[in-house]
Amino acid sequence: MLPIDMIDKKTHEIKQDEDKVVYNSLDEVAEDLPDNSPRYILLSYPLTLPDGRLSVPYVLLYYLPTTCNAESRMMYAGAKELMRNKSEVGKVVDIESADDLAEIPARLAAE
Repeated sequence: MLPIDMIDKKTHEIKQDEDKVVYNSLDEVAEDLPDNSPRYILLSYPLTLPDGRLSVPYVLLYYLPTTCNAESRMMYAGAKELMRNKSEVGKVVDIESADDLAEIPARLAAE
């Protein structure tokens, strides 16, 4: 997994949220997500498909908690496609809470 990214409100640049660059589990990511602010998470997650093949989808998780303010919602929504295009991910998955991360492996395997 790659870093959690945020938009700097002063410069409007997308940058890493913290010093931690690589996460080893979705639980670690969930611990670092803020309660009231959106984030982008680039995820490369190895899965074994039902037919036994290994798949490593590269996706953008768009974390938009219901408790964030309207200004943040608009800023992150406006940059979502830019982030998608620059990172060249295959898919964007929207999540509203850190608890939604537990469902990501099943959602990716189902597709």
